[in-house]
This record gives sequence, C-alpha cells and structure tokens, in this order.
Amino acid sequence: MNETIKEKLLNKNEKILNMVIERVKRDFLDDIAIIGLSGSFSTGDYHEKSDLDLIIINNTENAWEISDCFIFNDVGYDIYCTPWEGRIEDQSNLNSQMISCLTDLKIVYCAKPEYMDRFNAYKQKALDSLAKPIGRECLDLAKKYIEKAKQHYAETIISDDMGTVRYSSCGVVYYLLNALVRMNNTYIKLGIKRYREQITSYKYLPENFDKMYMSVIEAKTIGEMRDTSRDMLKSVVRLYDEMREKFVEKPKPMHDNARGTYEELWCNCRNKVIASCDSGNMSYAYHAAMDAQNYLDEMTDTIGTKKFNLMQYFDADNLQLFKEAFLRAMDEYLDEYNKIGLKVRKFDTFEELYNHFMKSPVGQGIPDAP
Repeated sequence: MNETIKEKLLNKNEKILNMVIERVKRDFLDDIAIIGLSGSFSTGDYHEKSDLDLIIINNTENAWEISDCFIFNDVGYDIYCTPWEGRIEDQSNLNSQMISCLTDLKIVYCAKPEYMDRFNAYKQKALDSLAKPIGRECLDLAKKYIEKAKQHYAETIISDDMGTVRYSSCGVVYYLLNALVRMNNTYIKLGIKRYREQITSYKYLPENFDKMYMSVIEAKTIGEMRDTSRDMLKSVVRLYDEMREKFVEKPKPMHDNARGTYEELWCNCRNKVIASCDSGNMSYAYHAAMDAQNYLDEMTDTIGTKKFNLMQYFDADNLQLFKEAFLRAMDEYLDEYNKIGLKVRKFDTFEELYNHFMKSPVGQGIPDAP
C-alpha cells in the first residue's frame, strides 16, 4: 500500500472517530465510559478495505442508541456497545475469544478517570492470568471449547447436507483453535487473516497439526469433512489429556473431602442398580448405570478416587454382569475409605441414628461414625 492511500485511510478513520466522540459528548456523556481502537488499524495489519473496529464501553442501556451500521466509501462500519458486565468481565476472566479487545485496546476517549481505573483493573486481571504457568485454570477453559467442538462434530455426523456438514466442520476447527489458545495460556492478537500463523507458532500443538488443520479446510466430500474433523478433534483431546496429566496436580482422597461420599454412592446408586438389574428392567438399569458412572467419575475428578470404567460391563442381555462390577467398585471404594481412616455411617436401629444425628454440633456437619 502506497503512502498516499495509507494517509487517506487514516484521515478517513480519524474523521469517523471524531464524529463518534462528538456524538458521545453531545448525547451520551454519562452513558458511555470509554472508546478504544482495536482490530487491524490498531495492530497495523490493515488493507484498503479494512473497517474501523471501535470498542465502545457503555455504562447504561441508553448508550445503545448510538448503535449504527453503514457503508462508507465501499467499506462497512458497525458502531455498537460493549458492556462492562458480560463482555469486558468475560475478557478479564479469559472466558472470551476477544481478549485482545481488552489487553491491547488503544484508548481514544475516556469520560472520567474512574472509568479508566475500572478498565485498567479488568485489564490487569487478564494480564495476571495470562502470566500464570499452564495449569488447571487455563485447561478448564480449554475443556469448554473442546466440548463445543464435540457438539459441532456431532452435527457433521447427523446431517447429510453438504453445506451443513461444511459449516459444522468449521465449528469444530474454530472451537479447537480456541481450545489450543487456552491450552497455551495466550490469546489471539491478530484477526482471522493471521489465525493459521498464530496458532502454528504455539508451543503446545498436536503432532502434524497444520497438516490436519488444512485437511479439514481442503476436504471435498462429506466423508472427508467428517474424517478430518474427527482426526483433528481426537488429536487435540489427546494433547489436552496429556497436558492435564502433566500440569494439573491430582487431588487426593482425604478425610475432609471424601467424607460422606461412600454413603452418597450407596444412597444415589446402589439400590437402584440392584433393583433394576435383578428385575431385568433394561431401561431402568441403563440409566442407573449411567448415574453410577457419572458419580464415580465426578469423585475421580474432584477428590482423586480411583478411576472406574463400569460402562464396559453393561450388557442389556446380561444385567447381572453390570451389577457384579458395580458392587466390586463399591468394595474398592470402601477400601479407599478405610485407607484414609473413614468409617461408614451405617445404623441398624433408629436409636443409633438418632443419637448420631442429634449430637452434631451446629456448623460442624454430621459427626463421624462411632
């Protein structure tokens, strides 16, 4: 781009920016807190038809009256608000794809000093989180994007329409890219034109990631879209599992965090599993099995108990197989209970239960079994 065109673009942007600020000062003095510049004109990575990306942080709903969308000199412009609550807050928590709109925003207007203080507090929160080593926090956020990618992959399987499958495969790629951003505890600094070069520069990537990424984009048939999306999804999930194993300290069952969990397993699952399997009610047993697996998985994640794979034993034609596997799992869970010195709160008479329950001091929960 020659200097003449560049100067004309910058002059045009300055006029539009001044127009917006003039309107704010006239009509929205208390409603709009901050205006900032983001996007290609902020990073310098713009072309002749680039639009002007303004972040207008609003205090009130009335500020939305400034919203407008128009075409000027063959370029589209979208003037809209960005609320403190929701968007800016999400960005500060790294729970957004638009973190750069907070961390890299170039402020061009601020109504009051206290608004700048508030903005800087949000910005510093994001920067502090980005400065942390890779761990549970960023991997938990990555997991949310992986789950969304799985939903889009399901759509590629369900639909037989070329356009729908193509769009769903785009969703798989988009959310997996965002998962990788979080897995590297960073953020997208440039626009979609630079997605590929940014992502492929990260330290933590699946092997042959760029090849898989381009295979999804270059896929010609529905079958290819499904296969390439699945391969990319599986590779990111595999990397995620490896990173979680490496960077997240596993919880350990202890007296305080495991207390009551065996009794809860008994309460929520045991008798349902036995009753459903003994009665031969396949539907009942199926859902009871799912509930049992879900509870045991939750305990593995939250308190570090042994991982149980019960669903491999579910067979609608042989429900006793699952029942036996579940009862073995309960025995093994009880062994973990005993190892950390916990006793099961189990009572044969109401008098025993009454004496146990009524002696619990206020604020200290149910006492241990005698």
